[in-house]
Amino acid sequence: MASAKSKVTITDVAKAAGVSNSAVSYALNGKPGVSEKTRKRVLEVADSMGWKPNSAAKALSAARTHSIGVVMTASSKLLGAEPYFMELLAGIGVELEKEDYSLLLRFARDETEALRVHRNWIAAGSVDAVLIFNVEIGDARVELYQQHPEVPALVFSDPSVSGTLTTVSSNDADGARQIVRYLHDLGHRHIARVAGPERFGHTYIRDRVFNEETSNYAMAYDCLHSDYLPEEGRECTERLLSLPNTPTAIVYDNDVMTVEGLHVALSKGLRVPDDLSLMSWDDSYMCTATTPSLTALARDIPKLGEKIVPMLYAMIDGKHVDNQLEPNYHVVTRGSTAALHIEA
Repeated sequence: MASAKSKVTITDVAKAAGVSNSAVSYALNGKPGVSEKTRKRVLEVADSMGWKPNSAAKALSAARTHSIGVVMTASSKLLGAEPYFMELLAGIGVELEKEDYSLLLRFARDETEALRVHRNWIAAGSVDAVLIFNVEIGDARVELYQQHPEVPALVFSDPSVSGTLTTVSSNDADGARQIVRYLHDLGHRHIARVAGPERFGHTYIRDRVFNEETSNYAMAYDCLHSDYLPEEGRECTERLLSLPNTPTAIVYDNDVMTVEGLHVALSKGLRVPDDLSLMSWDDSYMCTATTPSLTALARDIPKLGEKIVPMLYAMIDGKHVDNQLEPNYHVVTRGSTAALHIEA
């Protein structure tokens, strides 16, 4: 005769109650995240099954994990091609290791799966804090962590789309103004932009300011949106250069699309920068590996770790942390931009 199972687990309770492990954890630990009806059912099922909390596990759940959670939903192809996230995470990781902290990095296929990972982390106490990137307007992750202040969330986004959560934001409005002013001063009066996804808060800010500034300077402005991938940069450039009245300068919202834009221009026999100026929003080693090298709007991405990690530690300690701005962007002029040459 087989011996009876000696310990009832959360998984057992979840199966009997017909709910997820996360819902059981929320209910048994008195956390928000489930309805009162579900909470009552879980407690009744747990009691009937003789569930008892594991005192050792409970003590561990109250202790720090020395982990900071990050869930990425961008495609693996983009993460492998674009230096931004790797440079940023590397800079944060180096600073965290000084205090024996580490990044817990998870990959999700879509936003729904990412939200499930976040809910599980909250329920299980798997991380001491989280970093949230690529915030969308009305982002469900923002709402979730506003409901669960016990897990601090540091958001990389403008405060206007981050609710009450603490943010680290780049000055995208000033960056857009710098780009338009720089190209205007070179004599360009018709520019275009290959932008990121419209659903992201920072894209919305850049879109608004580009429209405002080009209007102020009486410049023509075209904009196509993309998903940051190299092939999208190539396709959007093809479309822009097929217009009856083509722009004399194109700005791209990341470096990998700029590189592809350069390839398209050269394949069409255009001289960069004599016939067409190209500019990248982000600067990286890729911008100096091309001929000509690429003018870019730059910021010190790895150094951000020195600013971000102290904020995380203060938030984990329960202290109030004000929103912070990244260091300002600055234009790095290279060979892909030049004053507009007008034939006599």
